[in-house]
Amino acid sequence: MKPIKAIGFDLFDTLITVKGPALREALERLITTLKRQGFIFDEEAFMSAYRQAARQHIEDTRKDGRETHNRFWLCDALQQMGYPVSPEDPRIAAAIEQYFDKFNEYIALIPGTREMLQQLQGRYRLGLLSNFTHAPAAKALISDLELDTFFEVILISGELGYRKPHPSVFTRLREQLDVGNNELVYIGDNPEDDIQGALNAGIQPIWMVYTWKQNNNFANRFSPQPEIVPEASVPRIETWQDLLKWLENGKPEK
Repeated sequence: MKPIKAIGFDLFDTLITVKGPALREALERLITTLKRQGFIFDEEAFMSAYRQAARQHIEDTRKDGRETHNRFWLCDALQQMGYPVSPEDPRIAAAIEQYFDKFNEYIALIPGTREMLQQLQGRYRLGLLSNFTHAPAAKALISDLELDTFFEVILISGELGYRKPHPSVFTRLREQLDVGNNELVYIGDNPEDDIQGALNAGIQPIWMVYTWKQNNNFANRFSPQPEIVPEASVPRIETWQDLLKWLENGKPEK
């Protein structure tokens, strides 16, 4: 195997974590915004319809890898409430923006993230590849946390049109980092999207288990993932010191 030249990172539950009642309060703001715009509905019935729509759209993405978006979930739920709206309705866009503005208030870096990136920057080409339906919110979040300065490449599934584990997104990451498959490692928390996705694309994965160990994995709160456990041959890290040691001892540079 050639020396590692580039490192790709997942975002949620890998570099950052979601604190407290983020999802609940974001959904409450979503509902408040809709009602201010004249939509009247039973909140419990709406939430049931919204969650059902979200699950269905996310399941559909698993079939062909094409990204979905919250505006489709919201549109479907409102249609069930009797409102013949389209995903392009400006009221939908306004509600989505309010949802993400609230959601992003509960984001925090996983301990040691900034220091780790500072150590790796300049030694490796760094890229970010995240599953996130609404790319503007993801990029605003990355900028607010001042993470954008560390990465040469930032790829968000909402812009790519496909999401992990589809191999095309990993190929895009590798191509934009301008390295070969065996010169890139990809670090993520999700066994299917990150680990199996990287393996299927011919890229060495590293499993970040920080949030899994703490039972605080955000992605599984809304859309539970299939219970897949990576093979023992896949390196596991719980802290960024583990990663630095692996890079030093497992795959040393020239």
